[in-house]
Amino acid sequence: MSQFFYVHPDNPQGRLMKQAAEMIKNGGVIVYPTDSGYALGCHIGDKKALERICQIRNISKEHNFTLVCRDLAEIAEYARIDNTAFRLLKNNTPGAYTFIFKGTKEVPKRLLNEKKKTIGIRIPANNIAQALLAELKEPIMSTTLIMPGADMAEYDPEHIRDILNGQVKLIINGGYLGESPTTVVDFSEGEPVILRVGEGDPTPFE
Repeated sequence: MSQFFYVHPDNPQGRLMKQAAEMIKNGGVIVYPTDSGYALGCHIGDKKALERICQIRNISKEHNFTLVCRDLAEIAEYARIDNTAFRLLKNNTPGAYTFIFKGTKEVPKRLLNEKKKTIGIRIPANNIAQALLAELKEPIMSTTLIMPGADMAEYDPEHIRDILNGQVKLIINGGYLGESPTTVVDFSEGEPVILRVGEGDPTPFE
């Protein structure tokens, strides 16, 4: 049986966030809300938890994974970010963006894109995600919760419980979330390249 936490979307309960962070540290896979639907998350260094996520989503280890970070200081530890990119991110985060950067040696090799050595980076505006990151004190290895055969992220936590009960350690119910994919901006070659226009305003990166 998966644990199921009802968490207030504006004022997440600290006790529950602490428990959720402990589950991640202890190797658990969790489902949690972001500003672009629900996501699967685990500890950045946990190989078994990563394999579990790949199994749930039926994806290969070559999938482009994302590190969900609390702030810019955390990003700088895991991504090679120059001054121009830093300024752009400072003015436009947190928000519904995924940024692609070359990874630093702090990123486990299995999370990097094999050919480009890149990693996705996000700073979510979602209060629950931010409270969880504050407790964890490091990024969450993450991927959007899109079930095999589906083309949209899951948005209904009760439905998620129906389909994933027993397959994950914890499901955080942060309410219904609309389908709002992130805008993806690639900084890996220096100049920003917009790969996908989503919820985040692409104008600052054009």
